Amino acid sequence: MRLVVVQVMVIALFLTLLARLWYIQVLSADTYQTAARANAVRQIELLAPRGLIVDAQGRTLVGNRTSWVVTVDRDVLGSLAAGTRASVLNRLGTTLGLPVRAIERRTLLCGEPGAAQPPTCWSGSPYSPVPIAQDVSQRLASRILEQPEDYPGVFAEAWEVRAYPSPYGVNAAHLLGYISPVSSAELATARRRGDGSVTSLSLAGRAGIEDTYDKWLRGRPGVHGVDVDSLGRVTGDAGTTAARTGDTVVTTIDARVQAVAEQQLRQTVVTARRTYDPVTRRNYRADSGSVVVLDAKTGQVVAMASYPTYDPSVWVGGISKGDLHRLDSKAAGEPLLSRATQGQFAPGSTFKPFMTAGALSSGYSARTQLDCSSSFTVGNRVFHNYESGSYGMIGFAKALQISCDTFFYRIGYANWLANGGDSGNVNGRDPLVAMAKGFGFGTPTGIDIPGEAAGRIADRRWKDAYWKANKDYYCKLGRNPGSDYLHVFAREFCTDGWRYRAGDAVNFAVGQGDTTLTPLQLAVAYAAISNGGTLWAPRVVKAIVDPRSGQVVKRVRPAATGHVPVSRATLRFIDEALLGTAKVGTIAWRFGGFPLDRVRIRAKTGTAEVYGKQSTSWVATYDKHYVVVMQVQEGGTGSGTSGPAVRKIWETLYGVNGDRVDLTHAEPKGGHPPSGLPVFRSNGMIGAPPRDAPSGRRRTSW
Repeated sequence: MRLVVVQVMVIALFLTLLARLWYIQVLSADTYQTAARANAVRQIELLAPRGLIVDAQGRTLVGNRTSWVVTVDRDVLGSLAAGTRASVLNRLGTTLGLPVRAIERRTLLCGEPGAAQPPTCWSGSPYSPVPIAQDVSQRLASRILEQPEDYPGVFAEAWEVRAYPSPYGVNAAHLLGYISPVSSAELATARRRGDGSVTSLSLAGRAGIEDTYDKWLRGRPGVHGVDVDSLGRVTGDAGTTAARTGDTVVTTIDARVQAVAEQQLRQTVVTARRTYDPVTRRNYRADSGSVVVLDAKTGQVVAMASYPTYDPSVWVGGISKGDLHRLDSKAAGEPLLSRATQGQFAPGSTFKPFMTAGALSSGYSARTQLDCSSSFTVGNRVFHNYESGSYGMIGFAKALQISCDTFFYRIGYANWLANGGDSGNVNGRDPLVAMAKGFGFGTPTGIDIPGEAAGRIADRRWKDAYWKANKDYYCKLGRNPGSDYLHVFAREFCTDGWRYRAGDAVNFAVGQGDTTLTPLQLAVAYAAISNGGTLWAPRVVKAIVDPRSGQVVKRVRPAATGHVPVSRATLRFIDEALLGTAKVGTIAWRFGGFPLDRVRIRAKTGTAEVYGKQSTSWVATYDKHYVVVMQVQEGGTGSGTSGPAVRKIWETLYGVNGDRVDLTHAEPKGGHPPSGLPVFRSNGMIGAPPRDAPSGRRRTSW
């Protein structure tokens, strides 16, 4: 019986085996043949060239160039015998002029033992070819391709990498941004979402336009299949799915204006550093600065520059550790920081038009006159007029034009008394603070590039919150018996630093104290005065266009974020007052001979003072089409430092030559930003947009 059982079991096992073999070789034959063929096909990812970034006239700001890249397949290399692998690496190192150890470290995944530091290590998929060397010569690439038996697992491919043509010498790094390889986490997220446009070799935008509009710029990768043998040698072609080039991003930037803005900002900083400061008895430090040029009617950015800046091409092919350290270094001025959108500064006297709006909306009138005395005393502290000038009884218009501090000190002090003084009521009404917030200060403007700062309105609530957050530190510091300013301040702050004092109120009225804003916020606020009260979210991009068809994929429309709480009559009054600043006010000496009768520039200067630092130069100007704001930190007075550069920008905008206006040489053409898009031709060329026909409404502004 036992033998019978064993025989039955053996027969059953053979029948099962035969059934399985029949299933695999007959029923599933096609499936396994397909899988076998797939094992012999290598899928080579074809990178999608990123889309172009062009200016409003169609000039290329960011393009692509061909770079020959040598890659290594980790799987093929790992499958080789140790001796063969070492021989291949030595041969490759000799060919590329790289140490074998350096090649090995580059093939390791970031985080693996012995891997180089990012971005040299490989942060992509472990199954994708790893780039070892970029920008190799075509001759060297051909040598590797022609001798595959000597370089198993090694390939040379032509990749498209970022290029910066720099029309007119434009830099625009903070606007354009930069790219770097996707991380493993980003790749995993894309795969969970089913986003096939992101692969292990993809490059992602990290700042500026490259970041915000990355999903349009990156395109869609393709695949090239090749038949390979067991040693990884190519034996045939298995077909190609072409990559799809990214879309073209049309910006609102005018390259010529951008170039002039950058050049003038750089020259202004250099000049300031050579200028003696009589207050500190040394040259101005002028460590940073910025320029913003807006379309006053739509909020579109015509130009925006920050100093110091950096070369965006340093990111191409992976940035070195030294370059990365320099870009983030305080000693180098933190070039990655955009002062226009992320720098937060006391606005000084450029804040006064908004305080005028608050005063005229809360009991004062255009006929009000106050004493522009040389000083104003609050308690035991004396607040001086700039250079201790005295002009007697004047109105708001004159106070704005000559930038009288004591006039606005009186308004700030009276407002403080009328609304509770230092009663401790942090929720007390304050029309000046409300007006500043009504013009958008203290909140981001909503510009379409990342990293924007919000600024700060230092009102009663802010001071109370600041005291609660810092009182322990200052109370501890105040226990020191020192009699210097810092320790005296610490003791006072510890006791009642939450109180909103009269000094806080008068400083607020002239844009001093703890209130800060970004140059972009200031430009948006002045645009609201120009256009009748609309606050626009600034836009750097106008449209996204399919480069193959020339069809618009997406239009980025101007977006209004609100309307200032000011009557039209008050806005007209402020507008007319500021019209006099360039003629008879603080910046008139910088606009001598300028055709102000045709280019009707309104202006306000500012010299912001911060404890322990030299004064910061501000100039804010506008007309019916544009707003031009310049700021240089620790650079001196408003008109003295920034005035010449601001004038040069206006001359570019309207084609001013001496006292003549020549709109045929204006930039943008016609003396106003173009409303249309560049022309995308069938041969791939991009032309300037059609000229806008000048209207009577446009011409009245100049």
